[in-house]
Amino acid sequence: MERYVCIHCHFYQPPRENPWLEAVELQDSAYPYHDWNERITAECYAPNGASRVLDSEGRIVKIVNNYARISFNFGPTLLSWLEENAPRVYDAILEADRESAQQFSGHGSALAQPYNHMILPLANRADKYTQIQWGVRDFEHRFRRRPEGMWLPEAGVDTETLDMVSDFGITFVVLAPRQAGQVRKLGARAWREDEPVDPTRAYLMRLPSGRSLNLFFYDSPISQAVAFEGLLANGETFAKRLLSGFSDTRDWPQLLHIATDGETYGHHHKYGDMALAFALDYIESNNLARLTNYGEYLAKHPSTHEAGIKENSSWSCVHGVERWRSDCGCNTGGRADWNQQWRAPLRAALDWLREQLNPKYEEKARSLLKDPWAARNDYINVVLDRSPESLNRFLLKHAHLGEIPAIVGESYDPLPYEKKVTILKLLELERHLMLMYTSCGWFFDELSGIETVQVIMYAGRAVQLAQDLFGDQIEQGFLERLALAKSNIPEQKDGAEIYRNLVEPAAIDLPKVGAHYVISSLFERYGEQASIYCYSVDRSDHRLFESGRARLVLGRARVCSNITLECAELMFGALHFGDHNLNAAVRHFRDQDAFENTVRECSEAFLSADLPQAIRALDRQFEGITYSLKSLFRDEQRRVVSAILDSTLAEVETSLRQLYERHSPLMSFLSDLGTPMPKVLNLTAEFAINSGLRRALEEPDLDLERIRVLLDVAAREKVPLDNAGLSFALKCTLEGMMEQFLAQADDIVLLEKLVSVVILRSLPFEVSLWKVQNLYWEMLREVRPVFQARDDAQSREWLAHFDSLGEKLKIRVPQAKPTEVPTAA
Repeated sequence: MERYVCIHCHFYQPPRENPWLEAVELQDSAYPYHDWNERITAECYAPNGASRVLDSEGRIVKIVNNYARISFNFGPTLLSWLEENAPRVYDAILEADRESAQQFSGHGSALAQPYNHMILPLANRADKYTQIQWGVRDFEHRFRRRPEGMWLPEAGVDTETLDMVSDFGITFVVLAPRQAGQVRKLGARAWREDEPVDPTRAYLMRLPSGRSLNLFFYDSPISQAVAFEGLLANGETFAKRLLSGFSDTRDWPQLLHIATDGETYGHHHKYGDMALAFALDYIESNNLARLTNYGEYLAKHPSTHEAGIKENSSWSCVHGVERWRSDCGCNTGGRADWNQQWRAPLRAALDWLREQLNPKYEEKARSLLKDPWAARNDYINVVLDRSPESLNRFLLKHAHLGEIPAIVGESYDPLPYEKKVTILKLLELERHLMLMYTSCGWFFDELSGIETVQVIMYAGRAVQLAQDLFGDQIEQGFLERLALAKSNIPEQKDGAEIYRNLVEPAAIDLPKVGAHYVISSLFERYGEQASIYCYSVDRSDHRLFESGRARLVLGRARVCSNITLECAELMFGALHFGDHNLNAAVRHFRDQDAFENTVRECSEAFLSADLPQAIRALDRQFEGITYSLKSLFRDEQRRVVSAILDSTLAEVETSLRQLYERHSPLMSFLSDLGTPMPKVLNLTAEFAINSGLRRALEEPDLDLERIRVLLDVAAREKVPLDNAGLSFALKCTLEGMMEQFLAQADDIVLLEKLVSVVILRSLPFEVSLWKVQNLYWEMLREVRPVFQARDDAQSREWLAHFDSLGEKLKIRVPQAKPTEVPTAA
């Protein structure tokens, strides 16, 4: 009897973008990476696109795209981030779906997902429909085909959701076995209430609409072992455990399939991607089962049984969907003395906000849009493509328009500016009213956790838009309800306090964007047009005055949101004293005479070296609305502060290095004696050695001897190293060298330098060679054959060094000459 294996991976991260900037800001907890998306991409998403299969000696014999051989779904918001920030990884995911269609009888392996991971059984009908439609449209936009299957957030399911899913042409979903209700064979009259679902077959569910949908219930014990029992420690063991799910007692084509978070393979379990790659290769190369995906299996083996579901159930809460609305006991186990009683009042506050604002949206939108809810459903096309042409197509379809010209070109503007801004604000309001229900806000243990704060920030953006649109003060009512959600951490108090401390300071308007622009312009050069996250700045005047270390900048610019198209003409001024102290001010531009008067008064005071008078002039002209370094957005704030600190840190580093060098013999003597080192000397050595190592590892021309000396000293004197930071620095340097070599393959000196980095074997910290190995693998297949074909002394020398580099990178290098040789590198 036929045996099939399908591994489904649910790849997803909560959206982490600042709702006002539409970008992920610096997250220190992800060090040495910029943010958690970047870190998890490096640990999981990228490795699975180029995973290693090793031989018995631990050498790489294959680099494979795991995505092409499994079933997978990516959250649309995560794919959006990957598209912009990790395009190679994004392309590998899309290419994998195309490859899988070729391998699996025309059925691509990618599944769709409702847009922002909302728990659909807890959503109202309108939100369910929009979430599904947005997920399907996002999928079509990226994968260029209709989705066959859909992964539901947290596998949360009810009959209404499944009926809606089927309405979009979806043919199957994947659920946990405990979500199955009654089952029976197709054509049988009686339901079997006591019969457990068999995960090796598909089931049909008949829906109230008269449509039907196929249900796959994954193998729970093996899925649990992958996620929580260390099964990924060995690829062969993983493969054999998968095969143990088959039974000779079954007389139908068996589908052994599991489902886990995709982050299991690399982020939660280091090298999990390699265990996955090896297991798939082991099964396939030994003909132990046929790899497949759900679409192919269903096409070949339609459902012979039908099943119902347990309403309002999920895969990660044994209480149904209570984890996302009550203190059901499900948590991540952070603190035994904490509770999750905050979940219910948080959801109640968001529900109240939605129910207050949806009628106002509908009422105001009716005067501008033919059908406010149809327009909301279609707004995903604008989210995916915010070009003027895309927006105009949307407005031509949905907006109430005046008389339209007989011939409409791409440059035709169907609505005046004010109406377009209002329409976009209304639709952005609705987008954020959905984003605030992202499931991660309730999944974890604490109200003040970053995931929960994120959903409150989405609510904060909705509140700001509502006050712009409707002029009411809805924020107070929302805060009163948020205050009922109590934090486990006394100093955090409650949801209202978290909102005041973390959400209000993050809120941005156009003057604040202007303030960021003028402050950052003191530290970097901007052209007449500049982009600041999702805003554009068109500068019309800029005047810089200098006096010693102090600088004064004055100017005016038009600042626009690329999301709502709202614009403001602003004038600005900033006074920098040469250190971390600065005063900046922004106000709406009135007229050129007022601007010139501001320039004259402020510059005269500044150039007369009367800085207090200059501050007072700035204060008068801008009516007391001032900003400081704290007003900068987080990434730019860190960059500017680092620039300001550069000279200070250089002085400190020089002093500490001199102290260390002066007292190093004493420290060595104390170390030899086994005498505890005075703390002050320890700190001096730690700073000096780590800073010296970081500089040495960041140099393009690595000084290996210097690095060895510093590492020997650190080991001898037991100096703690910044392993994460040093590892990251060397990784980036090696990747830069390898990219340079790929571009200049004939550079044998650079090749020798790469080979000479034998220090990789003796480092006290691990360095990711993933990208370096990928680039080497590319050259192994495309460049090495060219040098083999030349067969001259220089090429033989190149091959000897190149093969030696492969040995150091633990890549198996084939020695036989290829039968076909490319004509060019």
